Amino acid sequence: MSPPARERVRHALVGAGARAEMFVRALALDHADTAELVALADVNQARMDAHNRWLAELGHPPVPTYRAADFTAMLAKERVDVVLVTSVDVTHDEYVTAALRAGCDVVTEKPMTVDAPRCRRILDAVAETGRRVTVAFNYRYNPLHEQVRRLLADGAVGEIGSVHFEWLLDVRHGADYFRRWHRDKATSGGLLVHKAGHHFDLVNWWLDARPVEVHAAGRLFFYGESGRRHGYARDYDRAHGSPAAADDPFALRLAEHPRLRELYLDAETEDGYQRDRNVFAPGVTIEDDLAVLARYSTGATMTYHLTAYAPWEGYRVMVNGSRGRLELDVTESDHVSPAGAGALKGAALHGDEAAVEQGAARLTLRPFWAPPVDVPVDGWTRRGHGGADARMTRVLLGGEPDPLGRAATAYDGALALLTGLAANRSLDTGAPVRVADLLTLP
Repeated sequence: MSPPARERVRHALVGAGARAEMFVRALALDHADTAELVALADVNQARMDAHNRWLAELGHPPVPTYRAADFTAMLAKERVDVVLVTSVDVTHDEYVTAALRAGCDVVTEKPMTVDAPRCRRILDAVAETGRRVTVAFNYRYNPLHEQVRRLLADGAVGEIGSVHFEWLLDVRHGADYFRRWHRDKATSGGLLVHKAGHHFDLVNWWLDARPVEVHAAGRLFFYGESGRRHGYARDYDRAHGSPAAADDPFALRLAEHPRLRELYLDAETEDGYQRDRNVFAPGVTIEDDLAVLARYSTGATMTYHLTAYAPWEGYRVMVNGSRGRLELDVTESDHVSPAGAGALKGAALHGDEAAVEQGAARLTLRPFWAPPVDVPVDGWTRRGHGGADARMTRVLLGGEPDPLGRAATAYDGALALLTGLAANRSLDTGAPVRVADLLTLP
């Protein structure tokens, strides 16, 4: 007698923008035996309709769609088990807390939210309901980062004294944060929350530590109205329909990309959202060049730098310890090619668009009194955040075992967020900021 079929976990997704596609596709194709997509919610019907068309292309029936205002009604009517939150960052807490109180678990895109009061609301709802929040820190699932975690946990460099972390966003990927809603710190928290939160979480995870004090410096150096000083400015507000954008390498041409056209250009009449703003237009309230010094509960320190206007994309991590040093050097793309610059410059696929752009990765252990050792890493790829996206959905949607503890909790999400928030506060005050002064955690 065969065992009874396992009931699939019922998922609903709120926030039907571009990032939702990874989850929708994973539910429709990769993990259909363990999970199912039962509903979509968004402020924009056209975006939900686009996802249903793409589901049909995958051989999946359309799912019911709900206006965001009817989110809680959707949870009850569709008997939702897990909510996937991929909406604009500032709205995460609204959907997360409503889902928890409706008896659902939640998987939310990073950052978990954008400020301390919203973070407190999420943590309180977790404690009140006993439900689970998982933050989709996909970089934990990158094979390179998993190997770093193993080496450090095994004492490969001994006690950790310091970390240096440099992240470079090229002028395709970096520019994209300055043409969409991320350019407003009120909705995204700025790059120290939205983007660097990935990196702060990695350091917390690698060190098994929490941030204690943060000091930061930074400015808007390249994008926004600084572009006129550097000779890059063009006089247009958004690229679509603008002759002034025709020769601008920083312009995103939505009409040339079918999926982006459906999600954004064709959906504009409903909510007025423009995905293709001029990166050098006024109104940018986030920084593009940022330096951070953090101290952790173990006594270790981190120096961190984020550059959002580099000629190539990648990162360098160096961990110094009592028995040696671990170095990670990653080139995701070694330049922005002319073909790549004219293609999907949002770079959500991290280098997929132009094969001529070369990438490489190297992990080196440098013990005291011995030659350096190149550490082999299987599975790294330039696609899908180093292969992390597919590995993450196998854990979060497919139920794959997770012995490394990659699935980040609400507490993990809070620690990464608070590093960025403390850094933002330090930008404003010019002084170091104690993380505990922003929010008290157990």
